[in-house]
Amino acid sequence: MRKRTIAAIRAHAIAEYPRECCGLVVSTPAGQERYVRCRNTAPGTDHFMMSHEDYAAAEDLGQVVALVHSHPDAPARPSAADRVACEASGLPWYIVEVRKGDDGEATTGEVHAFAPEGYQAPLLGRPFAHGVLDCYAIIRDWYARARGIELPDFEREDGWWEGEQELYLDNFSKAGFRPLAQTEQLQPGDVILMQVQSKRTNHAGIYLGAEPLAERPDLHPMADAMLHHLYGRPSERVVYGGYWRDVTRLMLRYISLDQSGEITA
Repeated sequence: MRKRTIAAIRAHAIAEYPRECCGLVVSTPAGQERYVRCRNTAPGTDHFMMSHEDYAAAEDLGQVVALVHSHPDAPARPSAADRVACEASGLPWYIVEVRKGDDGEATTGEVHAFAPEGYQAPLLGRPFAHGVLDCYAIIRDWYARARGIELPDFEREDGWWEGEQELYLDNFSKAGFRPLAQTEQLQPGDVILMQVQSKRTNHAGIYLGAEPLAERPDLHPMADAMLHHLYGRPSERVVYGGYWRDVTRLMLRYISLDQSGEITA
């Protein structure tokens, strides 16, 4: 990357501090390298969500060749969410460290580069990052790895359940699922929709079937297991019972989708 591009990235990181900056490196038809500042539409200061309009505008200028964002008050090392999002983008990523200096002014440090290399976040113990590593992401990843099925992704803003949306209820059929009848028993791979401290159906998990949930299966009975990723916590495998059954609102089974997007038997 050219020195003036890196200088533009550093200036953007300082200008946005203490929020994360985000932008794109573009190669123009004239062969010039240009850094394009994009708006971070995410609330808070601990992550970024790049404006779709700004991304489209950058594409109009030339070929997008890299994505950039800053890590305020943190090392320029990719988080698990960064690595997952980098894989999805198919682009090299650059992270710039920015911190408040002794004089009270923001200053940049290391710029770290990384690229897609086939990284997959583990199903158990992954950190939470809404929209990238969350309860729907773990369902998509489980289906891709266990069943070879690529479920569609749905754009979801952090805190959507505080409004009027019902993203799970509105979209499960588009992803190839149907509700279970009351007479049907749960099977491994069925999805459990739950309502956790919300007026909306805002959480989901994968039913794994009867499994030992301890390191010594010979000393512990089998239990109904569920894989899920609760907001703000690492993903985990838990006993599906008690509280989780109490907050269950719907159980789903994957059928399939034909090329028109319709569920087929």
